[in-house]
Amino acid sequence: MHADTIAVAVAESDGTLRQLGMIPNRPEPIRKLMRKLGPADRLRACYEAGPCGYVLYWQLTELGVHCDVVAPTLVPVRPGDRVKTDRRDARKLARSYRSGDLTPVWVPDPSHEAMRDLVRARVAAKKDQLRARHRLGKFLLRHGIRPPAETRPWTVRHRAWLQSLRFEAGALEAVLLDYVTEVDHAKDRIERLEGAIDVAIEAAPEGIRAVAAGLQTLRGIAKMSAVTIATEVGQLSRFEHPRQLMDYAGIVSSEDSSGARTRRGPITKAGNSHLRRVVVEAAWAYKHKPRVGAQLRKRQAGQSELVKAISWKAQHRLCSRYRALLGKGKLKQKVVTAVGRELLGFIWAIGVQVEREKGISVSVRRQAA
Repeated sequence: MHADTIAVAVAESDGTLRQLGMIPNRPEPIRKLMRKLGPADRLRACYEAGPCGYVLYWQLTELGVHCDVVAPTLVPVRPGDRVKTDRRDARKLARSYRSGDLTPVWVPDPSHEAMRDLVRARVAAKKDQLRARHRLGKFLLRHGIRPPAETRPWTVRHRAWLQSLRFEAGALEAVLLDYVTEVDHAKDRIERLEGAIDVAIEAAPEGIRAVAAGLQTLRGIAKMSAVTIATEVGQLSRFEHPRQLMDYAGIVSSEDSSGARTRRGPITKAGNSHLRRVVVEAAWAYKHKPRVGAQLRKRQAGQSELVKAISWKAQHRLCSRYRALLGKGKLKQKVVTAVGRELLGFIWAIGVQVEREKGISVSVRRQAA
């Protein structure tokens, strides 16, 4: 599927495979094609996840057609196949879908998708802010200008120091003004998006709000991290086991074993990168001994005793795990990654418990990650 066209192929139940050519990626041609193919309740459709999002999925669902959005990285590829066209891809999808070899992805509902886009917009703004700060810092460094010794970067004192800088050359003065303005713009943009996230959380469905509040009982997971997890994962109970959630985050070890040989490598990173980033960042908090501070106690207010007990168990377990691995001489980055993987297990436990308390049931149709 592309922005303007869709390549269509049909795999019949008797084993025949038909190529229907290309149709415009517009609602009316799609509707005509579905009527031509037969009764909607007898049709099964699929397409690869991509930049076009889930618009086609919702169109087909409204027509009564069962549709799956499949993970493109998990589509089987024959060794030695070096010819790739839209028509061949459509035939391959039809054949693999009929045989059950494709893995469907979780399709968020419109409210989930809106929250997720808003959270990802904030992540993009944070990256832009970091780039703007780096440009300004490297510009000053090239000209031998450094902040005062005891001035911490990007504090009020640091901002006042930037305002006091002057260059004799007009060109350098223009560059300095542009870089400082861009840093201020990035800061305002992040504040605006965070305000929009606060408003969106209040208007979000109960499932998102409840899970996000429950996850904040964990150490290292504050509001933004909890909302990111809730929007990226959706219903945590759709995973039957926490190992599936770990695999979904791409934070499990890769493996290349054969016969008596067992070889495990670095983490696969073949999952949700936003979820993986948040979890690994939160894992750094468990290098400290177990403790419930004022901020964490405030976040835990109103949560059930069972949820708080899971959070307290996580502190003991993950802190011990961190120190044990560090004592074996492991690199800190690898230790934190291992702790983050286990943290996902506690995230799953709290999410499932909160959903059970709120009576939120997972859709049977959308079990696959």
